[in-house]
Amino acid sequence: MEQQQSPWLLIIVAIIGFVVLFKLLGYLARRKRLIEKYGRDLGLRILSGTVWQGMTSEELLDSRGVPIDKDQTLYKTKINETWKYKQTGKNRFKERIYLENGIVVGWKD
Repeated sequence: MEQQQSPWLLIIVAIIGFVVLFKLLGYLARRKRLIEKYGRDLGLRILSGTVWQGMTSEELLDSRGVPIDKDQTLYKTKINETWKYKQTGKNRFKERIYLENGIVVGWKD
């Protein structure tokens, strides 16, 4: 005797397939955009979420996204910023990235 498969199972599998395909297409589009913008080596480095000293604020935005919070201190000759990611509590963050005049100078995990 043949067993009849539930149509719900097929619907669930199809939905999961579409979600995976959608995420893959989004990843490939982002990869293409970053490589076109920065070149292959730098684009792939940014795509991986890496942070390095000398990275620009634009590269950091493309790598990590918009920070949850920012602090900024203005001096006569420079601007110091702290970009905060991965909030764990009120004014508590797992990651802080320090910029001077729009260039990454350090970070704290």
